[in-house]
Amino acid sequence: MSVIKVMNETLANKIAAGEVVEKCASVVKELVENSIDAKASNIKINLVKGGLEKISVIDNGVGMDAVDAANAFLRHATSKIYKDDDLFFINTLGFRGEALPSIASVSEVTLETCQDEVGTFIHLKGGEILEKGNSAARVGTKITITNLFYNTPARLKYLKSEQTELANTVSFIEKLALCKPNIAFTLTNNDKIVVRTSGSNDLLKCIHEIYGSSVSSKMLPIKALNDDYEINGYVCRPEILKASRSHMVTFINGRVVRNNDINRAINDAYYTYKPDGKYPIVVINIETDPTLVDVNIHPTKQDVKLSKIDSLYDLLYKTIKNALYDSLLIPNISMEPVQEKKDESLSDFKDIIGTQKTFDFGEKKKEEPIKNEEFKSLVLYPVGLCLGTYIVCENEEGIYLIDQHAAQERVNYENYVEALKEEKISITNLLIPISIELSHSEFISFKNNHQIFDDMGFVWEEFGINTILVKAHPFWLKTGYEEESIRKIIDLIIATNGDFDVIKFRESVAITLACKMAIKANEHISMLEIEGLLKNLVKCDNPYNCPHGRPTIIKFSIYELEKMFKRAMN
Repeated sequence: MSVIKVMNETLANKIAAGEVVEKCASVVKELVENSIDAKASNIKINLVKGGLEKISVIDNGVGMDAVDAANAFLRHATSKIYKDDDLFFINTLGFRGEALPSIASVSEVTLETCQDEVGTFIHLKGGEILEKGNSAARVGTKITITNLFYNTPARLKYLKSEQTELANTVSFIEKLALCKPNIAFTLTNNDKIVVRTSGSNDLLKCIHEIYGSSVSSKMLPIKALNDDYEINGYVCRPEILKASRSHMVTFINGRVVRNNDINRAINDAYYTYKPDGKYPIVVINIETDPTLVDVNIHPTKQDVKLSKIDSLYDLLYKTIKNALYDSLLIPNISMEPVQEKKDESLSDFKDIIGTQKTFDFGEKKKEEPIKNEEFKSLVLYPVGLCLGTYIVCENEEGIYLIDQHAAQERVNYENYVEALKEEKISITNLLIPISIELSHSEFISFKNNHQIFDDMGFVWEEFGINTILVKAHPFWLKTGYEEESIRKIIDLIIATNGDFDVIKFRESVAITLACKMAIKANEHISMLEIEGLLKNLVKCDNPYNCPHGRPTIIKFSIYELEKMFKRAMN
């Protein structure tokens, strides 16, 4: 007796719903993307209890006629693609023809839509049409979802609280609004507006509408292209980092996407500008040939695969890195929210940094071309050390606090980076070799990757069981810290596990050694040492933050100080 049978349409749609519809935000996503594909310029999303009780999406798109309105709830019915080749040139957000039938199979749906002079009304429950007729001739489509997951109790059980479901929906709508700044979005919950954008087609204005002026005023524009990709958007200054990756918003050809390689390129560009565990706010649109993008790997269509990813990585990394470097400025402590600026180039800060002079503690020297103009043009007068950690300086503009550990870290880091780049390696022979004992697994891993150690200029040999004897090392190891430095470098080599990138490895070595060899907090140093540290810091390519992303220097302007002490009341 045969046991294989073709399942009915309702059961198939319920199974598909398990992939397409996970939570209230999933329903909103599919409905709003349909509105965008229908060329809507104004989309309203009204929720009751975060969508648990009711979800309504209203748009001013092209609408549907009576036939299309009914066919839209048939599985794999779509207006987006018709033949195999269309999969290689997808330019709509939807195309699978699964969303509406999947949603309808696990909820109660009412649809009102109009394309001509007479509108269409359809009422469905569990995927079955209960009522069909005419409706008012209102431009666009209104679709309302109630009783979500009423017939799939297992899925209903795992819906979260109102606030959690609402937070998921808000997060998605914010991303979509940033992706489509030309569309006006309004999201309400229980008749209260949660998100509203103007549809001005100005991305920076949209960022302001989503995040507020404290973020939008600290965003940096980026724009670049190569043979395969074109990117544009905004990235944040390092001082407004977030605790999660959720604010790294990226789009490909107008679609909100998730891609680990893209996130890695962004994070790598912020390397040394931010601490571990903190992530930037970025809004980046990526344009490319549709044939280089595969969006058909998951029903949500947010996870994508990309061809020529190395080309995109390089473009993102270099563009963001350059934008961050060009924007480096001393943080100015303010008692009030930062006001928006149209142009945050160095020329806007001439009133802050004053006359251009060389950093020399008051002694004028011959002018010379300089990088990081704001910092290197300062004349700072060291006053002393506060709390054994912060160097206090002053000039006619205000007071500057310099973190001695962060500053020394930056100086050490750049020295190590330059030394590691040298093709010709100078080495120092040790009168007494340094013995490094490892565990069995560490020794095996080191032996497998010892060429990295050799290429750095170390001379060594095996000595006994799981032990190496270092006979010579590169000259740049700090005197008195040789053994500690060598152990750190060996640990980094072992941690590579065969996944070796020479540039990242050198940066890791430089960061690790720079931190370990820096002056510590609560370590009192003399005025002579303070002056020496400042003179070394001013020579750095980036004197503004340590390699972990913490600031080296902050400024209290005279005006801000006078406001704190009520000398200035405005």
